[in-house]
Amino acid sequence: MIKVKNEYVNREISWLHFNARVLQESADIKVPLIDRLRFLGIFSNNLDEFFKVRYATVKRIVDAGKKGKSVLGGEKAKDLLEEITKIVIEQQSKSQEILNNIEEELKSENIFIITEDEVTESQAEFIREYFFKKVNQELMTIILNDLTEFPLLKDTAAYLAVKMVMSDSENGGANNKNRYALIEIPKGIDRFVVLPKEGDKNYIIVLDDLIRFCLDSVFTMFEFESISAHMIKITRDAELDIDNDLTKSFIQKISSSVEHRKISDPVRFVYDKSIDKDTLQFLKEKMNIVDTDSVIPGGRYHNRRDYMGFPSLGRHDLMYQKIEPLPVKGFSMIGSLLELIAQRDYMIYTPYHTFAYVTKFLREAALDPKVRAIKITVYRLANDSQIASALINAVKNGKQVTVQIELQARFDEQANIKYANVLQEEGVRLIFGVPGLKVHSKICLVEREEQEGIKRYGFISTGNFNESTAKIYTDYTLFTAHEGILKEMSRVFDFFETNYKIHKYKHLVVSPHYTKSTFIKLIDNEIANAEQGKEAFIKIKMNSLTSYKMVDKLYEASRAGVKVQLIVRGVCCLIPGVEGMSENIEAISVVDKFLEHPRLFIFGNEGEPKVYISSADWMTRNLDFRVEVGCPIYDPEIKQELLDTFNISWNDNQKARVFSEQQDNAYRVTSPGVTEIRSQFALYDYYKDKLES
Repeated sequence: MIKVKNEYVNREISWLHFNARVLQESADIKVPLIDRLRFLGIFSNNLDEFFKVRYATVKRIVDAGKKGKSVLGGEKAKDLLEEITKIVIEQQSKSQEILNNIEEELKSENIFIITEDEVTESQAEFIREYFFKKVNQELMTIILNDLTEFPLLKDTAAYLAVKMVMSDSENGGANNKNRYALIEIPKGIDRFVVLPKEGDKNYIIVLDDLIRFCLDSVFTMFEFESISAHMIKITRDAELDIDNDLTKSFIQKISSSVEHRKISDPVRFVYDKSIDKDTLQFLKEKMNIVDTDSVIPGGRYHNRRDYMGFPSLGRHDLMYQKIEPLPVKGFSMIGSLLELIAQRDYMIYTPYHTFAYVTKFLREAALDPKVRAIKITVYRLANDSQIASALINAVKNGKQVTVQIELQARFDEQANIKYANVLQEEGVRLIFGVPGLKVHSKICLVEREEQEGIKRYGFISTGNFNESTAKIYTDYTLFTAHEGILKEMSRVFDFFETNYKIHKYKHLVVSPHYTKSTFIKLIDNEIANAEQGKEAFIKIKMNSLTSYKMVDKLYEASRAGVKVQLIVRGVCCLIPGVEGMSENIEAISVVDKFLEHPRLFIFGNEGEPKVYISSADWMTRNLDFRVEVGCPIYDPEIKQELLDTFNISWNDNQKARVFSEQQDNAYRVTSPGVTEIRSQFALYDYYKDKLES
């Protein structure tokens, strides 16, 4: 293999570049103004999760006295932490600049976000009444000076660090003695308080500033000369440390590990950079924070993820218009879906198509007297899940319902524990996965007794069975009665229970045993075709590409002359377009209104393309440490549809960023006169035309 200076992009650095693309959306004038604020919230929420998981993992390597070069792409862990902190500080500064610009643009729309210093007399009356009715009783306030032990701060909370400069009488004549306190910002109250409208003008005050305005009411028992409050927050390590206590059930172990997160080590300390130096020093000393930790100066407001819930104020012109999910031609919701699926395969692509097909399928199976059993995998469910409701309904109708529920779905552990308990109480048979493996597959199998015997129906998806995320995540779901595929799906469910037995598969592509080897064979086939002078190409759409083994295989394909097109939304460790290594590889990322979530794999195969959908990205964890399921597409019409949808995404020239050695998230440049293609909008039009044709 030809060596170049850098063969891979570090995974953590690539992730930060992905989040920079999210931040770009908040600065893009093509994005409606209120949605730009919401992208700021997504950027912040992403960053919180990054520090809880990825940064925390690297920090563990450093704390263990290891370099970690083998797992960090050749970069020393300590150097990587410093690089991450530097990039994050730059991004935080950029996000503050963008926020300031958006607030100025909101003013031109008669929307004013005011601080405590800008409150008018009439607004003051409303604010004080709101404070005493809704906020005061929710405040958790702690005076810090006399505490022998600093209170445990929550990593999901933001705090106002209060400094009171006391009067001489309060201090017995001792000048400039300060008192310090912490106020936890209540999570149960909207972060953005809408004030009474004045004419055409809308006013909003952030809850933090509303509390600042009422500080004198909180600390009435103290005589102070001045009082100020600046925001701080910490982020804690969110990795689950699962104990080996054999007396505990798996649910108990996960519950205990989730509970332990509350006291896990801090990995980031963020503060308002305008905070007084003595206040910052006081806090750092009390919390045992040293400068080698990730200490990040930020803006006035933290927990900016709350901007995802910025009020609409009835200004729908400043938000993306909601699309009406489309039906699939010939796949009628009026009659029996099972009867239709028995005749041919159907594909939905949410949110362009309605997710109601999934719930309708399960509702029908729950009521159909001929259905004997339903088996399904669950990774993330909606808060009020119609999927769970349909499964419980099936049990009440005498069906055998088996649910493989993944209790270790990151940040959804508590929700899944709650659903596990509810389903179990209703008589659903639960499976809690395979030791050492997460179950990330998205499959459902229905067994129905018909004249010729048991017939199987099912669906397989690239996304979670979640009605809420189906409105904003793009995902493919295939409905099929293909006996070969569904027999093998049954083997996957068998593996959950007898995982010492490894099954063979002719149709499905299953991790951890076959996904990597299957895709390597498919790449090798394209390499062989290219070496024989035949047309050879690979087209892949996925969330992340971090497996060095798969990156190296794509480099090998490129050197053989295989044309490779990659659409990778998030982390991409591959460097395209490098002479002698990857000159035949092009890679883009599309970040837009919806979150791109499908995994789609297309191989040229001498003019007879092989097409697969899958739950698996090309990451080591998906290939080697999870149960994932990929599925071939046999129906010619659906296969063509997937080729079309890939090409529409690939031709995006409005929201596509090009991966390169520079890693600068440059937008794809188009020639003058070229038709503008914004793929997510074009895909909706594609399906609309398909429906009407």
